[in-house]
Formats: sequence, C-alpha cells, structure tokens
Amino acid sequence: MITGGAGFIGSNFVKMMAEKHPTIKLVILDALTYAGNLDNFPEGFWENENHIFINGNILDCELVSNLMASVEGIVHFAAETHVDRSIHDCGQFIDTDVKGTWVMLEAARKFGVQRFVHISTDEVYGEAPGRLSVEGDDLKPKSPYAASKAAADRLVYSYFTTYNLPVVITRCSNNYGPNQYPEKLIPLFVTNALENKPLPIYGSGKNTRDWIHVMDHCSALEILLFDNCHQGEVFNISSNEEKSVLEITDIILKTLKKPDDLIFHVRDREGHVTRHAVNSWRFRKEFGWKPQHGFEENIGKTIQWYVEHEEWWRKVKEKTQEYREWMEKQYSDR
Repeated sequence: MITGGAGFIGSNFVKMMAEKHPTIKLVILDALTYAGNLDNFPEGFWENENHIFINGNILDCELVSNLMASVEGIVHFAAETHVDRSIHDCGQFIDTDVKGTWVMLEAARKFGVQRFVHISTDEVYGEAPGRLSVEGDDLKPKSPYAASKAAADRLVYSYFTTYNLPVVITRCSNNYGPNQYPEKLIPLFVTNALENKPLPIYGSGKNTRDWIHVMDHCSALEILLFDNCHQGEVFNISSNEEKSVLEITDIILKTLKKPDDLIFHVRDREGHVTRHAVNSWRFRKEFGWKPQHGFEENIGKTIQWYVEHEEWWRKVKEKTQEYREWMEKQYSDR
C-alpha cells in the first residue's frame, strides 16, 4: 500500500514501482485533496489489475483496516506538507500527519504488516547552520508542519520499540522533478516565469536547501521497502546539492530567457529556516546508494517538463478554485 500515492513524490514512486516490479500489486490510497492528482498517471494506468486506486482518507479507521488485511508492506507518504499552509492553519496537519499516521500504525500492527516505510523530512531537525544534520541530532522543528512530521516520526519509532512493528524512517531533503504541485518553489517560479508573472522571494532569498531529484528519493525508498535487516532505524537521504532561493531563481530565469525584473521580494516567512541540509553518508555506506540525477542537468530537464506540460499545470493554476484562493490568501498582504 502506498498512501498519498497520487501526490508528487508518491505518484513518481508508484510509477517507478509499476515499471520495475510489474507483478507486485499496488494499492494506492489517496484522499485527492488539493495536491493529489490522478493526472499524474499515464492514460490506461488503472486498467492494469495490479494497480488499485482507492479514493479515501487515512483517518478513516474502518477503510484503512479493511485494506490492510491483504497488505504486506506500506510506504506512507500521505501528509499535509506545505510549511506556509501550516502557519495559516495547523489543525489539518495535526489530524493528517499525526492522527492519520497513528491510524496506519494501528492497522499495520493489527494485521502484522511486514514492512512500514515512513516518509519523514529533514524539516524535523530545524536549522543546520554549522554542519549537515545527522540522524542522532535533536529534533527542533520550526514550523507547525515540521512539528507535525516530527511527532509522526517519533510515533512511528514508538511502535517499533513498543510493539516491534518493522518500521524504517526516512528524512529526505527537498525534492524536485515532474508533477510537483505549483505552490512549491520550483514549479511555482517556473510556471510564473512562463506566464511573465512575479516570482515572490521571501526576504533576502539567501535561505538554502539541499535539493534531490524525486527519482533518486524513490530509488532509496525502494531499497528500504525490500530491506529486512534494518528495523526501527532512521536514514537521512540527500544529494548534497545545496542551493539558495536566489540561485534557483537565477537558473530558472536564465533557462527560460526571462528578465530579472520578474523577481519580487516579499515579507519573509514566519520562523523561516535559514538552512536545511542532511548528511546521508550512513545510508550511502549501508546500501551502496548514490544519487543518479545531478542537479545541474536535471534542474534543466525539470524546467523543460513544465514547459512541455503546460496543460497539466494550467489545469491546476487556472481551473482549480482552491489554488487561486490559496495564492490570494498567501501573497495578497505580503
């Protein structure tokens, strides 16, 4: 079962699994809230009897329990994920990220699931000002989103120590790639630039993140799904490609041959983390993994994906009332 499997990372993971493991039955559970999108899948994908889509919420205990009866492994993506949204209203983050994870854990425990891969985030560490964050560092989340993920992260661990549930937890850096909902930095800036609209940069724009291509993240999760030697452990996943918002913006504008006057500095985000970056050395050493998608080449490919899939993002930005209302709420007073 892949929860949140119609979202950005989830849908890329589902498509990878379908291609590499065609005989495995994939049960995709997604509530299809604003960021869940069945347009992320190719035509005919759901005609395959091994691909089962369930439109449902992980908070639905009865539904989750019924589905779990025939599940061997879980990759748990489902979560509210956007920092800005959590600042405006964190209630849904507590419900989905914490209580929803508890529902999944309880059902997994009841039916003896053999593997539970929990997708956490590097946001749980808070700042990484002096060095890369490592798995044993204190968790000091700075946003309600990060705090909800930290709570879920530790709840998952507690089910290993208390019930011996075979869990593994990943804390990955910022993902980029195709099919990312255009409220996040890269798809927002690419699509705004294509429309000759302002690119809203918080504060100075010098805040940095470690960027990893979504398919490198997916390949790491595939390894952990089929691994049975590491239980109750946490692994950082990253590509060690740190870029500031200003650097990302410059790449996008130059690639699209757009003018610098599209840059528009706005009031900084509350509690804005200066730097997120994690040390993935432990995961690389343990599994012989390394990222295959270098940033310089693949940021260009990602930008080109949005150029070539205008219908996909325009359907979100122009035809989705929720998106328009959110952007107005987020930027009208900045």
